[in-house]
Amino acid sequence: MEHIALVGVVGAFVGLVVLVELAAAVLPLVIILTYVPPCDRAALAELIAATDSSRRLRVGRALRVAVAARRVERARDTLV
Repeated sequence: MEHIALVGVVGAFVGLVVLVELAAAVLPLVIILTYVPPCDRAALAELIAATDSSRRLRVGRALRVAVAARRVERARDTLV
């Protein structure tokens, strides 16, 4: 009986780890698709690719860079 409980606990832990990893992979995409206008998605994708060399998406840093780039672009547009 203890063996079955141990297998169940290990299986639940593995399932939890898999769910957390899936959420970590999908949640940034959902946020970007929800809050970024369609006309800016290509530029944001290029920006994320340029600023992130690792396989894992670092959304916080990429979004800060995207916001800064957007502010510079808007400031440039208001000057013209």
